[in-house]
Amino acid sequence: MNNKRINRISEEVKRIISNIVQNELKDPRIPSITSISHVDVTNDLSFAKVYVSVLGNDSDRDEAVEGLNSAKGFIKKELAKKVKLRAMPELIFIKDDSIERALELDKLIDEVNRGND
Repeated sequence: MNNKRINRISEEVKRIISNIVQNELKDPRIPSITSISHVDVTNDLSFAKVYVSVLGNDSDRDEAVEGLNSAKGFIKKELAKKVKLRAMPELIFIKDDSIERALELDKLIDEVNRGND
């Protein structure tokens, strides 16, 4: 399938899932600062890897992914209402710690720069 189309579908799925997580889910395991950082939809539209970023410790991230997995049916149903695809991809939630790694690298760079002064 066309890569441009897959990228557009991935971005639309990301936008809609972000909206669902922020405004429609009421699970206490999912903090309000949960964000969907990236979505990868496979070429045959059978799977969508949803990368979830949560500010906090590892247990907070694990609980958020667990909460999203338990709400997977609801999220998929709401997604199907808003995105017109023949087959709705199976959602796979993956915790994404790229923000924390970026903050850690930024702190290390600052330490090195302060050491050079």
